[in-house]
Amino acid sequence: MIIDTLIDKIKQTENPTVVGLDPRLDYIPDFIKQKVYEKFGKTLSGVMEAFWQFNKAIIDATYDLIPAVKPQIAMYEQYGADGIACYIKTIAYAKEMGLIVIGDVKRSDIASTAEAYSNGHIGKVDVEENSFEIYREDFITLNPYLGWDSIEPYIENCKSYEKGIFVLVKTSNPNSGQLQDLNIDGIKLYERVGQLTEEWGTTLRGKYNYSSVGAVVGATHSKQAQDLRKKLPHTFFLVPGYGAQGGTAEDLAVCFDKNGIGAIVNSSRGIIAAYKNKKYAKDFSEQNFAQASRQAVIDMRDDLNRVR
Repeated sequence: MIIDTLIDKIKQTENPTVVGLDPRLDYIPDFIKQKVYEKFGKTLSGVMEAFWQFNKAIIDATYDLIPAVKPQIAMYEQYGADGIACYIKTIAYAKEMGLIVIGDVKRSDIASTAEAYSNGHIGKVDVEENSFEIYREDFITLNPYLGWDSIEPYIENCKSYEKGIFVLVKTSNPNSGQLQDLNIDGIKLYERVGQLTEEWGTTLRGKYNYSSVGAVVGATHSKQAQDLRKKLPHTFFLVPGYGAQGGTAEDLAVCFDKNGIGAIVNSSRGIIAAYKNKKYAKDFSEQNFAQASRQAVIDMRDDLNRVR
């Protein structure tokens, strides 16, 4: 089970941190941009070469400290074919370096469309008698708003190829409660989605008794996260909202179980743009941006291990 591999990596690194590889042009150091613009011009391919060099440097600086990375596909998709190529190249390199890859794609559809998403991201596509892996993520995120019809097409690929999914249950954004906190027949919507997620993962539980069908549960909603941890004993949490979004280690401590597992915590700009943070700027120059990211990972690891 891929969930066992993820937990094993967390145990091996003693670090429940996932680095969000969500590059933006203003995160890229000027010296990288200047170099690629000289070769490619200020073009889409130039931006993607800059993103690739940026991502590779951060992976090289942190791969021995972390269990996983989480690229957000929108940051690449917006640049078209060049962006998708960079996304695929980044995933391939992360896996080459031994990392678990969580593709933050937040797909939601049904029937043949969902099957196509599933085959492309966590399964294989067939061309006559030949089969091809395209994106190669280990996990992807899914929006469950369309119900079981939008989840079922992924389950078979999870079983066949040892892949996993994280279902949006209680997200970290401030206005998530407009829908997720609605009271329906005495139960909050996010609680019902959590119950369903637990049920959907029944056939995909591994040696740690967690399922490869996990839940996205935001660090910024500590009370709800605590409630979900109690009610979903077999559901592993992907936790956004730490750091830049305001979630603290104390807030998200409730996402871990009594053994200190059960969750992996994401940080994106807090790590990949650490060199811009005054906390690290005094010790790391722009040229040493990847080393600043490494130090940010170490600091986050120590902060999380303090409470889990």
